[in-house]
Amino acid sequence: MPGAGAAIGARSGAPRDVTAKGGADWPARPGALTRPPAIGFMAEPRRRARRYRFEEGPAALVVRVPEVLDSQYGLYAWPSAVVLAQYVWAQRRSLPGRRVLEIGAGVSLPGVVAARCGAQVTLSDSEELPRCLQSCRRSCLSNRLPDVPVVGLTWGRVSPELLSLAPVDIILGSDVFFDPKDFEDILTTIYFLLEKNPHAQFWTTYQVRSADWSIEALLCKWNLRSIHIPLHSFGADKEHLASSSLPGRHTIEMMIISLAQSEGTSVYSTLGSSTR
Repeated sequence: MPGAGAAIGARSGAPRDVTAKGGADWPARPGALTRPPAIGFMAEPRRRARRYRFEEGPAALVVRVPEVLDSQYGLYAWPSAVVLAQYVWAQRRSLPGRRVLEIGAGVSLPGVVAARCGAQVTLSDSEELPRCLQSCRRSCLSNRLPDVPVVGLTWGRVSPELLSLAPVDIILGSDVFFDPKDFEDILTTIYFLLEKNPHAQFWTTYQVRSADWSIEALLCKWNLRSIHIPLHSFGADKEHLASSSLPGRHTIEMMIISLAQSEGTSVYSTLGSSTR
């Protein structure tokens, strides 16, 4: 990622979008590019419980998340979520007692892994998507985490729920940078949370989809910086990860976003220190 490490674009030789190549395990992502079925012809959604296994040496963790196929996005785990969950697992020794918020959580795989590793987790998704919020709750129940709070947070909106959030140390978000029209709303919310929690970090993964998409200007606007995290540094550069194949693995990236300005540094010198 050049400069602030914020390009959400395709690298040389990488396909624009490979999610459709994964067959039944990884259905093509619906949403703005997919026309919903006509009312009265809505098919009963296909449901399944999917198992993910994270391991390193003798240590292992198995989580199960309920997924709905052929439905609105957010109701099954995308490859970016598996990669972020792997990073959470790699950081597990530092998680007990840490306060974690997952945004756009959907099936909540990274947040569930964090909770199983001892973090104090809050899950969130848009208050306008009750099915996604219900998916968060189902994932908690499937992993014996009945006390994990689930709140409705809509990106870009200063709501009572956002204002009343407890302090956080880590914010998680997988594949939230999917639709460019949401980029500024997402970073507005992230900036608000980081301003309230200056030492917090936003851990995020995304799938490269277009060479024209970038958040670099928005990071500068909101006084944020990003650092690229290579997948090989936390064991996520594998054909199979957490018992799942990852189509288009090479198009998934991870970065950590934080406030750019800290004591004794300028926003410009901090942005310049970000690396790809």
